[in-house]
Amino acid sequence: MITLSTILLVLLDPDTYIYIGWGILILLTVGLIWLILRNRKRWVRLLASVLTFLLWIAFLYGAYVGPRQFEVRHVEIAFDDLPLSFDGYTIVQFSDVHAGTMAGSRAELLERAVDSINAQQADLVVFTGDLQNKKPTELMPFVDLLSSIKAKDGVFSVKGNHDYPMYIDDEMEQLDDMEYRRQVDDMIGWTVLDNCHYSVRRGDEHICIAGMENDGDAKRFPKKGNIQRALSGIMRDEFVVMLEHDPTAWRRKILPECHVQLTLSGHTHGGQVSLFGLSPAGLAYKEYNGLYTIGGRYLHVSSGLSGVVPFRLGVTPEIVVITLRRNDKVNRLID
Repeated sequence: MITLSTILLVLLDPDTYIYIGWGILILLTVGLIWLILRNRKRWVRLLASVLTFLLWIAFLYGAYVGPRQFEVRHVEIAFDDLPLSFDGYTIVQFSDVHAGTMAGSRAELLERAVDSINAQQADLVVFTGDLQNKKPTELMPFVDLLSSIKAKDGVFSVKGNHDYPMYIDDEMEQLDDMEYRRQVDDMIGWTVLDNCHYSVRRGDEHICIAGMENDGDAKRFPKKGNIQRALSGIMRDEFVVMLEHDPTAWRRKILPECHVQLTLSGHTHGGQVSLFGLSPAGLAYKEYNGLYTIGGRYLHVSSGLSGVVPFRLGVTPEIVVITLRRNDKVNRLID
């Protein structure tokens, strides 16, 4: 008998989504061909033919080309209260690896991303969640690769919703997976910020790198963020970079409950599809891709490297090089 957990396991397999996409595409194509053959109006036949062509191009590109593309984006952000010693400080942000999707031929994208991250010779590297799809065993083929990421002040990360055993029903299996994941994290060697922070120093000055556990606004997502614990002991005049996987926490918790100047998030994948500047993610999130500001405080949402569904159309997988500046006149996105 097929159980719900078995069905979820199948649906969380990345290639399953591509097979479903092929089925939908073929059904749509058959319907459009029927319309072309049965309709006598020339403009209807022409429209149906063009639509058929565009559907095939969009699907083939989105399923087999888009997920393998990659870009490095550069963002420069300036603050009045950034310590002078940190003017020009560089942070490489990457997000949403979804290691289960990187299996097989897609692993080449992660290899290129890691090479590019290290090539930046950044002061700091941060990962903003969703390292796995469902189980930490997905990470084992990539432990050596991920542990090779280096930066002058270290590599820091936070958990995303997929990094918790939320897709497993059995309680004992959940505990086993949590322990297994802790062991894998130790092997990778990144500093995991579970509602805590770390100080980075330049001479007599410092900034704080804080991280909250995932804090989603939907019932199906873990809501474990504790901002008071993450910022415990930090004074209001200190400069803080906050890592939080879910960007909705910026408006819900970070803006109203603390003074954090810069928040880095992922989770949305930029919607994975964007046509003419419009993305389905815009229906669910106020901030879903790129740089946002309210009252001189900033949120950057990365579109990430991957997703459970290996499909990208108009939203390229990315790493982001963020340069901090002490100059409130400068605030620009550099392509």
